[in-house]
Amino acid sequence: MDKGRRALLRATAIAPLLPGMTNAFLAPFAHAQTVAREMVPVLGPRPFIDYFTATPIVSPLRSDAWGAAEVGSRDVGNGLEDASMAQWNYWDGQILKGQDGRYRMYASRWDQALGHSEWGKSQAVLAASDTLWGPYRDKGLMWPDDRGGLGHNVIALRMADGRFAVVVSETRNGDIFVSETADGPWRNIGSIEVDQSAFKSVKTPGDLQATSELKPWKASNVSLILRPDGAYQIIQRSGQMLLSNSGILGPYKVTGDSIYRGLVGVPQRDMRAYEDPVLWYSGGWYHVIVNHWRERRAYHMISRNGLTGWRVQGLAYEPGANFIRYSNGQVNHWNKLERPAVVMEDGHVIALTFAVIDTPKESQMGNNGHGSKIIVVPFDGAAMDRDLANADRPKAERAT
Repeated sequence: MDKGRRALLRATAIAPLLPGMTNAFLAPFAHAQTVAREMVPVLGPRPFIDYFTATPIVSPLRSDAWGAAEVGSRDVGNGLEDASMAQWNYWDGQILKGQDGRYRMYASRWDQALGHSEWGKSQAVLAASDTLWGPYRDKGLMWPDDRGGLGHNVIALRMADGRFAVVVSETRNGDIFVSETADGPWRNIGSIEVDQSAFKSVKTPGDLQATSELKPWKASNVSLILRPDGAYQIIQRSGQMLLSNSGILGPYKVTGDSIYRGLVGVPQRDMRAYEDPVLWYSGGWYHVIVNHWRERRAYHMISRNGLTGWRVQGLAYEPGANFIRYSNGQVNHWNKLERPAVVMEDGHVIALTFAVIDTPKESQMGNNGHGSKIIVVPFDGAAMDRDLANADRPKAERAT
């Protein structure tokens, strides 16, 4: 028996005995039977996944909730879901705090009877909760009179002038809706404009500048932030960074090739399977998480200026890891964790949201007891930012 197999068996055998064991130790062995798992570089003392903390229990955990048994007993009061799975699949799920101190979730939904494959018919909805964890109550469509509320890949942010903005991509080409309040009414101010004069925008990280045809920009998996310097920045599915100094609609200049290409610690195989990047700024670093959906693993990377010098900072998350856990020790394992979004307060990440599904997508065919919802998972971003404050300095200097 080779050393890798012995190490895997040891980790598998002792993991149930040591629930506090760090994911940094277990991650290299997870799913080793089916996918080769490289060690993920870590600049700070811990990888991203180790900063998730226990989720408060909103309502008693249920073993009879919809979904596969493999998910485990869970809190239907966490996040946003159709508890009966009679009407809606929910997806996306960006959270912002309103002027009244309550939390708003900007999400999408579609008829669960259609199955997951009909996500292209999703509509953008607003949900609200008195607490960060939920339950979030669906308040209905945000723009019912604009293409019937059509919206997917929903994200939200505060603009430089304090207004709220919601951005949709994939089913709409980077359309932006704005409101003076977190609840609307929402006004469509137009679509994102992109300047490809320096670099072509490509569809996925697997598409090369040299061999890709120059095409009109297509909005896919857009994550958009307001930078501390007042510029707006996008990362899209391809892993390319787009920058606008002319407002939220742009034009955004494509600043280069995919940041994943050639990056040590990010597997370079099957690069078309990278998706759902999320971008934010905290602790003096720009951060990106990106998910490789086929290998079911997500990576965390950081950069000082947000455009160049990206370095991998460990495993972000993976479905097989025990990071979604409640305060009583119960763990949930969803089949898919997608569309991550960060919740920021006081300059740090305090939670992440995920769109989750209990089975492979093709098994959620509608009216079969399977579906998707949005969960909220607490995260100690303040500790992470402290740990990474000097991560780019030589190790000998970090303690000084």
